[in-house]
Amino acid sequence: MDFVKDEKGQGAAEYILLFGGVIVIAIAALLIYRAYFNGNTGLNAASDVNTVRNTI
Repeated sequence: MDFVKDEKGQGAAEYILLFGGVIVIAIAALLIYRAYFNGNTGLNAASDVNTVRNTI
């Protein structure tokens, strides 16, 4: 019955799940921002920067 009380691997598994979630969120953010900076969508970073510069 020692295996029921053994929780040594639980902390490591929780860290793996936590880091896995952070990595998935980071990859999703990179994909969204890559589309923004490439200008393939209606969003265009270069024109936004020029608009801000011209209004200052």
